[in-house]
Amino acid sequence: MKLMDKKLGLVEVQKLEGHTDRVWNVAWNPAADGVLASCSADKTVRIWEQSSLTRSWTCKAVLEGTHTRTVKSLAWSPSGKLLATASFDGTTCVWENFATDSESVSVLQVHESEVKSVSWNASGSLLATCGRDKSVWIWEILPENEFDCAAVLTGHSEDVKMVLWHPTMDVLFSCSYDNTIKIWWSEDEYGDYNCVQTLGELNNGHSSTVWSISFNAAGDKMVTCSDDLTVKIWKTDISMMQTGEGYVPWTHVCTLSGFHDRTIYSVHWSRDGVIASGAGDDTIQLYVDSNSDSVDRPSYKLLLKKEKAHEMDVNSVQWAPDKESRLLASASDDKMVKIWKLASEP
Repeated sequence: MKLMDKKLGLVEVQKLEGHTDRVWNVAWNPAADGVLASCSADKTVRIWEQSSLTRSWTCKAVLEGTHTRTVKSLAWSPSGKLLATASFDGTTCVWENFATDSESVSVLQVHESEVKSVSWNASGSLLATCGRDKSVWIWEILPENEFDCAAVLTGHSEDVKMVLWHPTMDVLFSCSYDNTIKIWWSEDEYGDYNCVQTLGELNNGHSSTVWSISFNAAGDKMVTCSDDLTVKIWKTDISMMQTGEGYVPWTHVCTLSGFHDRTIYSVHWSRDGVIASGAGDDTIQLYVDSNSDSVDRPSYKLLLKKEKAHEMDVNSVQWAPDKESRLLASASDDKMVKIWKLASEP
């Protein structure tokens, strides 16, 4: 798809108002079209649903009364039936029936302080959390929504900002205030998770806090962003790992710099190859590989820049999981969630 050849705009579809403090994160339900969750410093999570008639979003549920401090991160299970939320109160909650009685089915309370991020693996059998205590925890989901600690990973030297499972394999990625991305791998289904690679400044990594990680649809490329004002692209040979050849390291492809002029807090790769970034400069920017026909020499370029996408810092950008809609959700310190559409300009 030659997106660079088209004149495209990021069109604001709707503002979702309701949170009373900064909104930290948004997440689309992977199994239900048009369903979005957002979390906030107001201690709540809101579930938004698109009407099939009006095509507009309304708040269908507010999950509140369980977390006692900022809710920083949230993630849907692959089935879309469970929603995990991570809070500065030191707990991770797992919710179901959120459209009706918003029942919290499990509360995991093991981190010594703020929980910063939560992520499900591709099969929904494992949940990862990370926090200010520098640790990463992996939980195994048992019948009756019981959670059993499978591993505690302690390789980072500072606050861990985000955890993210690889989209097809049980390989876990974490990024931190220590400026590194760590990759955790288990040789077999029952083995211990070990740090098999650290991506830092010495191997073309970031020079300041790494805030966010995302993968392309195939899972053979990764994008990261940082307080150093750069977006970095990485690649690996995923086919070798999938055929049991063992761990294959990730290598640096390119660095995108000079686009944002304040901390880049969030990156997300759409299923049709568009990378979105959101930053403290209030902008959302989109990038594509303008040389996608070349296997060896990708060339990522700015597709468009949305000035003043929000009135304050953009904390999260997330593409809808389907390819066709080209919908992007964003969350900001301005208390707003916005829905955008990448569309051809007249």
